[in-house]
Amino acid sequence: MSYNQALSAYRETRVRTASQGSLIIMLYDEAIKRIGAAITLFDDDFKKNPARIETANGHILKSQEIITELMASLDMQAGGEISRNLFALYTWFNQQLIEGNMEKKPEKLESVKNLMEQLRGAWIEVVNNTAVPSPVQSAPAGINIAG
Repeated sequence: MSYNQALSAYRETRVRTASQGSLIIMLYDEAIKRIGAAITLFDDDFKKNPARIETANGHILKSQEIITELMASLDMQAGGEISRNLFALYTWFNQQLIEGNMEKKPEKLESVKNLMEQLRGAWIEVVNNTAVPSPVQSAPAGINIAG
């Protein structure tokens, strides 16, 4: 198995076995990473290089897809006002990303990225404070766990 195949298998297993809260954090991580990548492509030479425009656009579109997934994951009945507020915020995020992409204004992307980083921090607190601790089990004696 090649390194890339092993890495892909690891990532797939990580996603399949993650808790719902951990999956949300992963979505935030990826959106923040993509928005950051688009921001770095916005510079003086941006409009002169069509490949950079296309790459930045791809990052922004992927971020929008992730935000749409976050919107779809909201439980509007159980979440009540918090879900409604998050939905409105996610809608605003997507609007800012659209405008930033069309106008090529990194400050619009930066504001979304900063707020997503704050929300990610809040989700980490929620996950860490609500996770059900499981007892740590040691390996039975006599088993070679090294291979």
